[in-house]
Amino acid sequence: MAGASGLMKHPEKPIVPEVLALIQVYYARPGNEAGGNLHVVLDDGNIKLKDVQWCFDRCMSQYDWAGARIMVMMLRMSRSQRRRLYLATG
Repeated sequence: MAGASGLMKHPEKPIVPEVLALIQVYYARPGNEAGGNLHVVLDDGNIKLKDVQWCFDRCMSQYDWAGARIMVMMLRMSRSQRRRLYLATG
């Protein structure tokens, strides 16, 4: 069904504000002020899928479930969405 704007959102594709809110909470956690396990993507701007996947793998190896959740969402986003997130957090 179309939304109020007349545009239809893909239900499986996260939206930037939704992920940005999770990123802000992630940064607020002690030890994550500089991006934690996500710094390669969030602070350095490496937004290719391989970079997001690397951060996801790093999170999993460090039991960083909050970071892994963010990376899963970013893996489902377009490159332009990932770029907007990087610019919003940088």
